[in-house]
Amino acid sequence: MPQSSPWFSSPTDAVTRLAEAGYLADATTATTAYLAGALEKPLLVEGPAGVGKTELAKAVAKVTNAELVRLQCYEGLDEARALYEWNYKKQLLRIQSSQGSDQEWSATHDDIFTDEFLLTRPLLTAIRRAEPTVLLIDEVDKTDVEVEGLLLEVLSDFQVTIPELGTVSAVRRPFVVLTSNATRELSEAVKRRCLYLHLDYPDAEREREIVTSQVPDLDERIAVRLVETISRLRELELKKAPSIAESVDWARTLVALEIGELDEKAIADTLGVVLKHASDQTKAVKELRLRS
Repeated sequence: MPQSSPWFSSPTDAVTRLAEAGYLADATTATTAYLAGALEKPLLVEGPAGVGKTELAKAVAKVTNAELVRLQCYEGLDEARALYEWNYKKQLLRIQSSQGSDQEWSATHDDIFTDEFLLTRPLLTAIRRAEPTVLLIDEVDKTDVEVEGLLLEVLSDFQVTIPELGTVSAVRRPFVVLTSNATRELSEAVKRRCLYLHLDYPDAEREREIVTSQVPDLDERIAVRLVETISRLRELELKKAPSIAESVDWARTLVALEIGELDEKAIADTLGVVLKHASDQTKAVKELRLRS
């Protein structure tokens, strides 16, 4: 019999437990999340901003009582911020303190390149943890292509090589989630090492379920109207289409303002909750024919 996953026992189990964290996963998402744990393979989640990629990793960590270790990617990210670096100031102090003593340089060199002087960054931190860990490598497409090379050893063998110390292998493999907004094509080497999941904006029924699960006080009629409006906004050519999180924020706003009817004025008055660019708001008012 196949060994059960230490993360989820089945896709159905993934659906049920992720829902407990407020994450409503469809069958494909639940199956892929289950397989990522069962096969101990990194999961690459790709799709537009705001569809729940990062939230999936957070939900997995929450329902499995795992520690979330997050590497936020950005242009200019390097090894010292992703993997590790040496505490040079502390090393210098140790070297200075050893001057004048009988200790040879080779002994001093070996002394300063030990765990005491190592500053671990997210990738190495996740590899070294013996407790359940979810490693989130967020927005990997924002890094330089060279950074993907740093990831390959972690994604392939769950280990990190430190020239001065040797190879550090995972005692317990983390659940790895990489997210990408697809602003650039990732290398085939990275993709080959991962399971792949594409997340898009949910259909109207699924988004209504998400919104009402997060904001149970929202009137059902308003929920339907809200989701319809969000869908129309996403069809416009905006700088930033409304995310699912912004749909939820809008629902909470309507409840807080005790708005009983999501009419044109109510939409126009609260549009800043879901559209964060003046040009997007102008376009929405024009295209939706709202009265400001």
